[in-house]
Amino acid sequence: MEGYLRFNTKLLHGKTSGGYFAREILPPVSQVTAFRYECMEDLEKVFAHKSMGYAYTRIGNPTLTAFEQRISELEGGAGAVATSSGMSAITAALLAVCESGDEIIAGHGLYGGTIELFKDLEKFGIHTRFADELTAEQIKKLITSKTRVIFGELISNPSLAVLDVTEVSKAAHEAGIPLFVDSTTATPFLARPLSLGADVVIHSTSKYINGGGNSIGGIIVDGGKFPWDTGKHTALKDFGRYGKMAFSVRLRTDLWENFGGCMAPANAFLSYIGADTLGLRMERICKNADALAHALDEEKEIRVAYLTLKNHPYHEYVDKMLGGLGGGILTLRAGTKERAFDIINNLKYAIIASNIGDLRTLVVHPASTLYIHSGKEDREKAGVYDDTIRVSVGIEDREDLIADFKEAIRKSKNG
Repeated sequence: MEGYLRFNTKLLHGKTSGGYFAREILPPVSQVTAFRYECMEDLEKVFAHKSMGYAYTRIGNPTLTAFEQRISELEGGAGAVATSSGMSAITAALLAVCESGDEIIAGHGLYGGTIELFKDLEKFGIHTRFADELTAEQIKKLITSKTRVIFGELISNPSLAVLDVTEVSKAAHEAGIPLFVDSTTATPFLARPLSLGADVVIHSTSKYINGGGNSIGGIIVDGGKFPWDTGKHTALKDFGRYGKMAFSVRLRTDLWENFGGCMAPANAFLSYIGADTLGLRMERICKNADALAHALDEEKEIRVAYLTLKNHPYHEYVDKMLGGLGGGILTLRAGTKERAFDIINNLKYAIIASNIGDLRTLVVHPASTLYIHSGKEDREKAGVYDDTIRVSVGIEDREDLIADFKEAIRKSKNG
């Protein structure tokens, strides 16, 4: 019956939920720098990757392993690597398959930090070709002999464009190119990109997976199914003997280990226990966001964007790919930047903060924060305007949230 476990049961009773050394019900926190060995021969085998074991937390730690295995199981992956942040995860995943002279194809509607990363990669000779919309039709026009990976967000933050993983992965695979999907805003509760055709899925675990706003982290999950061609993906040329696991092996024993971007053991533990309630939180958050979006859609002079609203351009994907739920993010357009600030400042229960996925409702003006280094054209391609407010809905009572936002809108200038 284990293969048929539903989401919350799998979280608590899946294959990776036990087996700890002293039969703990949670993984212990191995808050150590290094691990003791009785003889040098055994430590040598661990460093040579000829024997299982832990030597130094930068290259492996049992608390991280427990968290990695848990998220890999939820996503249906073949293996996972936990990193120090979501941006660290994206960076390591891309550098594992790209070298100077290689190209990435990505959509415009990406998180501001990811767009800034692509600019930094240009300095290392890795070029990104942006599609106006990451569709199968558009990527076919952008693919060249230098393309090594296609990267997109399942639900873009904050533009709320939805990536059709099945169609885009088919087009990518026809060209022998893997699809990497940032699924932070969807979480494995709404969708599992690997089952839809993606090859690698990435999360900023600081967001919904952790849920409590108490630790930074990221994770990369490899589906273990892509047939790597080391003639094309020359970054993996020394790992070809590992076949479909070449990416995972290089990531863990090369990029991740050498760059030192490991997750801290305490953060792995906090994210592990935070994930216990992921299903419960996401169900509540999505229902709250749906109720808030529909209530605010009735307000004059305020434009609301949320996936379950029938006028949203990606509304069809709610049932097609997201299990009937619209996620935890909605955006408001207030008309002017001044009014957007005024609405934000008049809220009582929504916290002004730049994170998403918290238990609490968080609100921010993205043009002044997350996209402050982006030009107007880049911002607008990402769905960010001077009057845009991003709302990350929490688990509060929806009636209180609706009343709070309506009152803030009423009090705002020009309201």
